[in-house]
Amino acid sequence: MDSFSFTFLIWCLLAFNHILPLTIQTIEARIPESPLQCNQTFCILHNSYGKWGDRKDCYALNATYPTTEQELHVAVSFAVEHNLKAKVVTKFSHTIPKLACPDQAVQNSFVISTERYNRQIQIDVANSVVTVDAGVGLRQLIDAVEASGFSLVASPYWEGVTIGGLISTGAHGSSWWGKGGSVHDHVVGLSIIVPASKSEGYAKILKLEAHDPLFNAAKVSLGVLGAISKVTLRVEPRFKRSITYNFTTDVGLEDLYADHAKKYEFADITWYPSQHTAVYRYDSRVPLNTSGNAVFDFIGFQNNPTSISEAVRATESLLEKTRNTHGKCLTAAATLAFKRGTANGLKNNGILFTGYPVIGYQSKMQTSGSCLYSQSLLTSCAWDPRIKGLSFYESTAIFPASIFRDFILDVKKLRDLNPEHFCGVDNYNGILIRYIKGSDAYLGQSEDSIVIDFNYYRAKEASTPRLNQDIWEELEQMAFFKYGAKPHWAKNRNIAFLGVDKKYPNYNKFIEAKQQLDPQNVFSSNWSDEILFGKELEKSDGCALEGLCICSEHRHCSPQNNYYCSQGLVYKDARVCRYSKSSLPSSV
Repeated sequence: MDSFSFTFLIWCLLAFNHILPLTIQTIEARIPESPLQCNQTFCILHNSYGKWGDRKDCYALNATYPTTEQELHVAVSFAVEHNLKAKVVTKFSHTIPKLACPDQAVQNSFVISTERYNRQIQIDVANSVVTVDAGVGLRQLIDAVEASGFSLVASPYWEGVTIGGLISTGAHGSSWWGKGGSVHDHVVGLSIIVPASKSEGYAKILKLEAHDPLFNAAKVSLGVLGAISKVTLRVEPRFKRSITYNFTTDVGLEDLYADHAKKYEFADITWYPSQHTAVYRYDSRVPLNTSGNAVFDFIGFQNNPTSISEAVRATESLLEKTRNTHGKCLTAAATLAFKRGTANGLKNNGILFTGYPVIGYQSKMQTSGSCLYSQSLLTSCAWDPRIKGLSFYESTAIFPASIFRDFILDVKKLRDLNPEHFCGVDNYNGILIRYIKGSDAYLGQSEDSIVIDFNYYRAKEASTPRLNQDIWEELEQMAFFKYGAKPHWAKNRNIAFLGVDKKYPNYNKFIEAKQQLDPQNVFSSNWSDEILFGKELEKSDGCALEGLCICSEHRHCSPQNNYYCSQGLVYKDARVCRYSKSSLPSSV
């Protein structure tokens, strides 16, 4: 997850001028609520956004909270002995697909939470490695490593994840240098607890290193091989980074993206198509004695007043309801101007942005998430499900670097038909472009790749169509089907995973490892199978509105609201839900 909110300036105008009535819900604390809630009857699991892709809750009969590797071993043994379907969940549950949901039959479902399994961080100074419990949070690890004179080189931009969770789903930052931007490619060893025979106590601990045949399967496992207990990561001597954002035209973007990554170690690009703007991130290491103690507190992950988050959502919903594309474009332009003025949340002195370059220690520049630590009743993460804040989809596609140029040109063709139709992503975070290196992980990327992320409005009700939703659906289908992009395992709507089994050269090796380690499918479920095997669900009325299907009939859209299944505008094989008030399309 890399983008969320409109500009703080717009939020303040809305909140303090009372443009819209606000309802502020009082709750005990604004730190994110535990995603796993249990009573005397059952447990219910949400993700951090409060709803899954299909809006159906996940249930389990019971849950356990191990605090040591031995207790985790006992939990897996219990699940195997009693023929339960088990899933490991983290304290954050920040995954969008239902990989963490156990079996749909509640009486057979068991959840193992690593929320309390976060005590050990062992730093081996001589060998420059750190070994941690799987439930250790990313920020907890980064701070411990830096305190010992080291830096963790790769990390995702959002710090609300655990080490076990982030490597299991292929979480990443941005780099083509060294080992690259994917955290799992900096893993040199891990321990995983897998099902075993009765004579072995129903579970056993496997300690895997690079030379082990199962290592490349376990590095990105989606949680379906077993329960990761320990992770060992390579670290480097502590260093600083220097960041400058260049807000400029998007002319020539298709010819500049590769050289940009080769020139700057931690490069990325944020593209705002409706604004014809590309923001190039110049981000490189600098000597440790370089002056600067900055912090990167990314705007979208900051602690926001609840009233403002609710006002932003109310405004966006009103623009959607009134089909006000121009209004969305005004907020997109204001968003870009505000980000330019605040450098996206870079703070030279830890408090304010005062000018480029912005220089600080790796630990303070590599990841963000200040909204995770709110103690105020009146602030929260903007998407906290306990308030009436932001709700959005996040599509993330991974392209071989060699074909990304053609994708950019296609997106520009689609944009140029009507630039205003792209304002819906530009008032979040545009299209974020990042870089990850080729990996040996079976479910990682087999070659140097480009990752794009884009966020867009999600309605309160599944049956409510979205303004210009055909554009996002065509962009989505163009990426995943015309260009064969791979989906990020922890993000995306369900259709992104269709045919995913054909996109990974080592996919069959992963399935073989899965059958070897968990032949009874203890750690698999119907939901995780839908993702891993790219299963197409049965189509139903309105299924295309939520990305649960690709429309093939008008009823899969919302004909009662004048949204009909139609051909793509640039990618003609796309089938999208397009608004047409004047007439029903003659054919699909």
